[in-house]
Amino acid sequence: MTESNTNAAAQGEDNKEFVIQKIYLKDASFETPNTPTIFQKEWKPEVSLQLGNSAITLDSDVHEIVITVTITAKLGEETAYLCEIKQAGIFTIKGYSEQDMGLMAGSYCPNILFPYAREVVSDLVVKGGFPQMLLAPVNFDALYQQHVQQQAQETASTTTH
Repeated sequence: MTESNTNAAAQGEDNKEFVIQKIYLKDASFETPNTPTIFQKEWKPEVSLQLGNSAITLDSDVHEIVITVTITAKLGEETAYLCEIKQAGIFTIKGYSEQDMGLMAGSYCPNILFPYAREVVSDLVVKGGFPQMLLAPVNFDALYQQHVQQQAQETASTTTH
C-alpha cells in the first residue's frame, strides 16, 4: 500500500460513526388464555422462542432496528402464556460499507437491544403470575452469518436453474 492509500484507509475508518440515539419498547403483548385453571396444574412447560429483527431507514444515516421476541409456554396442549415484545432502538450508523451495514443491523444492534428485551420478558412473565423466564443469551453474530449463508445458497440455486 502506498502512503496515500494508507492515509485514505485510515481516514475512512475515522469517518465511521455509531451512536445510540434511543432505546425503547415499541410493543408488548402478554396473554394468558387459560387462567386461572392453568395455575392449578404442575408447572412443567414446553417453551418455544422465536426471534426476528427488522430495520428501516429513518434518515440517510439514521436507522430504527427492532428485535421481536415471541415466547409461548404450553402445558400439554394448553397455552399457559404467550409473550411477544418488540424492543427497538434508533441508531446513527454512518460511513460503513453495505456489507458492514448488514452486520450492524443484523447482529451488532440486536446484541445491544437483547438485554432490554430479556428484562421486559422476565417482568411480564412474573407479573402474569408465572415463574421467572430468563432467556439465555443469543449469538446474533452466528444467526446473522447463518442468514448470509442461506441467502447465498438461495441466490446460487436460482442462478443455476
